[in-house]
Amino acid sequence: MKISIYTRFLLLLVIISCNTKNDNSIDAISFNDDWFFKMADSTAVLDETYLINTDFYKWNPITLPHTPKIEPKIVNNQWQGVSWYAKKFNLAKENKGKKLFLKFEGAMNIAEVWMNNKKLIKHHGGYLPFVVEFSDLAFFDKENIVKVKLNNFDNPVTGPKTLKTLDFNTYGGIYRNVWLISKNHLHITDPIFSNKIASGGIFVSYPKVNKKQATINIKTHVINQNQKTQSFVIKNTLLKNDELILSESSQKYILTPNQDQQFSVDLKLINPELWSPSSPNLYYLKTEIIQNNIVVDKELTKIGIKHVAFVGQDLYWNGKKTFLRGINRHQEYPYIGYALSDNANYRDAKKIKDAGFDYVRLSHYPHSTAFMNACDELGLVTIDAVLGWQYFSDTKAFQNNVFQSAKELIRRDRNHASVLAWEVSLNESWMPEPFIDTLTTIAKKEYPGNQCFTAGWQSYGYDIYLQARQHRLEHYDKSIKKPYNVSEYGDWEYYAMNAGLNQTLWSNLLPLERSSRQLRNAGEKALLQQATNIQEAHNDNLQTPAFADGYWVMFDYNRGYADDLEASGIMDIFRIAKPSYYFYKSQRSANEFSGKPTVHIANLWKSDSSHDVRIFSNCEEVELFLNGKSLSKQKPDKDRITTNLKHPPFTFTIPKYVSGTLIAKGFINNKIVANHKVISPEKPTKIKIEIDYCGKNLDPSNDDIVFVYATILDQNGSIITEIQDKVQFGINGNAILIGENPVNIEAGVATILLKTNKLTKLFEITAQTKGLKLKNTLKVN
Repeated sequence: MKISIYTRFLLLLVIISCNTKNDNSIDAISFNDDWFFKMADSTAVLDETYLINTDFYKWNPITLPHTPKIEPKIVNNQWQGVSWYAKKFNLAKENKGKKLFLKFEGAMNIAEVWMNNKKLIKHHGGYLPFVVEFSDLAFFDKENIVKVKLNNFDNPVTGPKTLKTLDFNTYGGIYRNVWLISKNHLHITDPIFSNKIASGGIFVSYPKVNKKQATINIKTHVINQNQKTQSFVIKNTLLKNDELILSESSQKYILTPNQDQQFSVDLKLINPELWSPSSPNLYYLKTEIIQNNIVVDKELTKIGIKHVAFVGQDLYWNGKKTFLRGINRHQEYPYIGYALSDNANYRDAKKIKDAGFDYVRLSHYPHSTAFMNACDELGLVTIDAVLGWQYFSDTKAFQNNVFQSAKELIRRDRNHASVLAWEVSLNESWMPEPFIDTLTTIAKKEYPGNQCFTAGWQSYGYDIYLQARQHRLEHYDKSIKKPYNVSEYGDWEYYAMNAGLNQTLWSNLLPLERSSRQLRNAGEKALLQQATNIQEAHNDNLQTPAFADGYWVMFDYNRGYADDLEASGIMDIFRIAKPSYYFYKSQRSANEFSGKPTVHIANLWKSDSSHDVRIFSNCEEVELFLNGKSLSKQKPDKDRITTNLKHPPFTFTIPKYVSGTLIAKGFINNKIVANHKVISPEKPTKIKIEIDYCGKNLDPSNDDIVFVYATILDQNGSIITEIQDKVQFGINGNAILIGENPVNIEAGVATILLKTNKLTKLFEITAQTKGLKLKNTLKVN
């Protein structure tokens, strides 16, 4: 069906305007600005009477997302306590008589909300959204006041373990978006408000999918809160980019006062463009409630059409046998904890995809909607998890909270194309079988049909068995016949002195040298050891029947129980790559989606560098040159830890260190397709300042968070990794710097966070070393 250029333009405007919002509702507007914040500093502040009597304009003015405390890089004593948020706001006259809601995407951990001094909710759990209605409390002749009390102390109902024994940090604050939503009395509900199974809002599924035709089932839950019976039609319109693909209107429906009902319709799409990691095709579904030719409510849902099946233990994605190479992720940023911007979440996803991964396990809790949207867009398959880590309680309150979380997780994320399975399992927490049965039953009821897969770390009950390599010990249990995913590997089995199948081979190494937990400034030998560990473990995983594996972990992170960083990331906490990053990047073939020929010299080529030069590449052959002279042209390595790899590394042995330039040239079909150069470092001469945009420019409409790097270079552009100095950052313009300042130079790079806002236009960043007397300025407009 073709449409006019003008109509196409109007449709594109609708798509663009809605694509800037995480909430699906077209009637949702951002509620992130003009808040005030106070951290409880006395017992009086904990009392609810404080809520009514205080003048919160004396509090700190803030915008959301927000963290209660800027933490140090290494968090030894994360803040826990009570904090208050408050905001005054006026409602537009056109909202009078409408249903009014506030939707909180995430607030850690126990949230209580008052509107105009009336308490509306006490919500348990910091990782999933909650919604409050305040229609009957709204003022239109004066300001409204919303206040939120947050408590992020350890909680036995929500779990997991206490912070002092926890392997990650939970932080605090209203750290995700808040939305103000207005609806007519006849409207599409929020999924949270429906008590019916597999109901609420818009629920899109795909009963039949092949390359020629797809059946798109759309369930729309509508409520009539008028005092009279209402008749209406539901119109569903499918768009891709600016093209109208198809549009269908229903018969006339009728709802009596206060009646709600879910209406189901099937759309038939010929020659669908299917969603997969290699082709993340997305459509927009616009659902409208129409009365007398007037649209009274509408929702926009981004969808991806796919069919997933397991044949034995093999994964078939849209009919093609598929292996998913993946990784685990924690959502923490340095200094600000969980309070990432939407763009920052996208940049994390982009780094994961660029590293050669097609799958990410969301460890060990629900990640933000912004991150889920990015995974949909980029082609990153997800395993979506409820909160859980080494904690189980026999109490009814705890178990009911987990059951409710499983339901809400599926309702929040069921329309995301990226979701492969629901990890309705408490990670590394031994669960009784009846508890598992209840969780899997909830999942199957909330997502009926043959496209719902559950995943858990116990072999009982779940569709997919998630097993960490360290739990496998030496050999895979061949008696397990269900689909199998190596959920974690490469870290604990080396850190805990269990090097898998060849522990004795490295018996002469000290524990630290054997570990995969290596900071980026640990030196060439240690970082190459991490890469070796990863290679051995990944190669081992590939000889099991696993359909996927996930390295632990993408980014270094803080832990409540430890006084140092968990450093097994292939990028550090500042999102700077270690050599292992390039190993994974080389495992994506040059002819795959987003793949391209790559070659990377992992050594720094200094006087103390190993004479065994390791090169990560997806090329057929690599030729290495030293100071213009060819040393040799080689094919990939063949040894015990390359047997199953798609693209093994290349190792060149150089008899003697000679200062100068190493150049690696990669060949495919006897043609040079990639090269990489490393020059022996000399004296530092300059600082290079860079902003890590990573596929997303600064958000002009909201607060944004980006990393700023100051790199110490010599005259040839080589990084000077041994510098023991500090960099003082400065900012001139409507933006702020967050972090330790001056900041230590680590392996040649000093990093700080830059926070911008909707008023940020022109600004400049300066970076100056303390001892070297180097300085530079970066102007941004």
